[in-house]
Amino acid sequence: MVAKNTICVWYDRDAEAAARFYAETFPDSRVDAVIRAPGDYPDGQEGDVLVVEFTVAGVACIGLNGGPVFKHNEAFSFQIATDDQEETDRYWNAIVNNGGAESDCGWCKDRWGVSWQITPRTLTEALKVGGAEAKRAFAAMMKMRKIDVAAIDASRRG
Repeated sequence: MVAKNTICVWYDRDAEAAARFYAETFPDSRVDAVIRAPGDYPDGQEGDVLVVEFTVAGVACIGLNGGPVFKHNEAFSFQIATDDQEETDRYWNAIVNNGGAESDCGWCKDRWGVSWQITPRTLTEALKVGGAEAKRAFAAMMKMRKIDVAAIDASRRG
């Protein structure tokens, strides 16, 4: 059963491959259903995978194989909160080493062009504190690609 509120992510033709990768990579993730087109449509044929229902870290999603018209950009991203460097490295490396690309400040893109923020909780906590601690953590983050938890923690202490 589809959740009442579901994130729909547009793919060219790879919604199933993306959903399976996410299910293998993140806890509380799975492929829930693969729905095939009952007839031909502008970017596919009857029997092609049209919609994939999946869950990423507990969030209900639908992957729609809508064709090449719309491309992903950073205006939408999944943000994964991590507890330590090992977890940060695991998710970052899974995405980047599977045909993805690094970006700045904890952002990366998967091979399908979907943006991800791999964000250690210590960074989020520092920003919530505000003041000088937030300023130092923010300045440290601005120089990073993948977030270095030890460097963020050191910046928090001043």
